[in-house]
Amino acid sequence: MRMDNVGIVVEDLDAAIEFFTELGLDLEGRATVEGDWADGVTGLRGMRVEIAMMRTPDGHSRLELSRFLAPPVVADHRVAPVNALGYLRVMFAVEDIDDTLVRLEKRGAKLVGEVVRYENMYRLCYIRGPEGILIALAQQLAQQSSRENPMGRNG
Repeated sequence: MRMDNVGIVVEDLDAAIEFFTELGLDLEGRATVEGDWADGVTGLRGMRVEIAMMRTPDGHSRLELSRFLAPPVVADHRVAPVNALGYLRVMFAVEDIDDTLVRLEKRGAKLVGEVVRYENMYRLCYIRGPEGILIALAQQLAQQSSRENPMGRNG
């Protein structure tokens, strides 16, 4: 039917909420999750996690931020390069990539490479957000006429 949400585990839930709020997401709610049902679905006995559900401005997607209280975190993938196996990044469409970068840099974001232009369609970049989480930003450039090739190539 649809993808419901993407989950990201963080150490500082408040800072992550502030960062994604600055990006334009809205906090739907916060809760602590624990109990037999949570243990059963995750396979982690004695699991206790504080979550925050963030909704994108269009209302179609959500980001679930989690801070594990128990058991302790066992792995850290936050500094993996962009060619690492497994989940890589979340991409957000933004209206103005330059303005977004200025605002997010105040929240600790660091540009990974540079802002690049793909054909005449997008400006793109990767940033490291809170706790080094890899995030992509995409700014769609002016709409193309229906007669233009969408890939910007002749023929």
